[in-house]
Amino acid sequence: MMKLAVGEIVQGYRITRFLGRGGFASVYLAQHEETGNKVALKVGASAGGGRQVTRLLEVTSRRTPEGISPDELPAEAVFFEPRGVRIDLFDEQEVHAMLRAEGDLLAGCQHDNVVTLLDRLTVDGNPVLVMEYVRGKTLREKIRSLEGIHLNWFLAVVRALLATKQSGALDYHGDLKPENLIVKPSGKVVILDPAMRLPERRIVTTTPHYNPMLLTDSKADVMAIGIMIYEILTGTLPFDEVPWEFAGQQSGGETQRLSLSYFFSYSPPHVLNPKTPEELERIIYRCITVPTYGLDELKTDLETFISKA
Repeated sequence: MMKLAVGEIVQGYRITRFLGRGGFASVYLAQHEETGNKVALKVGASAGGGRQVTRLLEVTSRRTPEGISPDELPAEAVFFEPRGVRIDLFDEQEVHAMLRAEGDLLAGCQHDNVVTLLDRLTVDGNPVLVMEYVRGKTLREKIRSLEGIHLNWFLAVVRALLATKQSGALDYHGDLKPENLIVKPSGKVVILDPAMRLPERRIVTTTPHYNPMLLTDSKADVMAIGIMIYEILTGTLPFDEVPWEFAGQQSGGETQRLSLSYFFSYSPPHVLNPKTPEELERIIYRCITVPTYGLDELKTDLETFISKA
């Protein structure tokens, strides 16, 4: 990983603070020496994969290069192969390739609710993404501090995903989770870090707890939103053993169908939280278990539920 330190200047940007890390990269707050504009610099790791990221001992909002809070879930490297799916680690070159691919993706994606790519740098052969600095709290931080959660945030996410999909800029995000949603002080939600992908090599990055089927289409985003709402209502995730055993494989066999039925037998939200609204529980169920329930249907159902609340 590139070694960046507070006070260091990287092609005109002075590093001022460490912002966070995930499975494949770290992000630093920086300020342009001439304009004074604040940006976020994203640099790749020397190797990548959520399983290798060190967890700190206690749940904390402290950001450090040494590790992450144990309630955070970094993404994994997923390889789709003829024999099935393999979750492994990226080497440095693979991390760099994926970071460049993320830059290509964000460069064509212009939306108020999606983080903006400002520039791309190469520093000592390492790709660096220069992105807008989004001030606010992640959804993870709001869940952790028991702050009020608004369904309007998820509706904004759905609308943004529909717009970017319809424009052809972003077919799907693929790694929606509380760590990748920032709520600004104004209440506006901004989506970060779309799943890095190399379709020609059939490689993606995703977080199996929020994409247990390892989907590579917009249903992955619908499922992730259902899982996040479930988590907010119950304080836990619907699935412990992820990904699903047959994730990424063609469905059809009786063994797979029985396995999927067993996998989807999660505890209904009202069992863990009796105050769960019945219609919201139905939305969660459709998000997670109904293959044909997509972004359009979720948008309509959220709008209807919010209007009646």
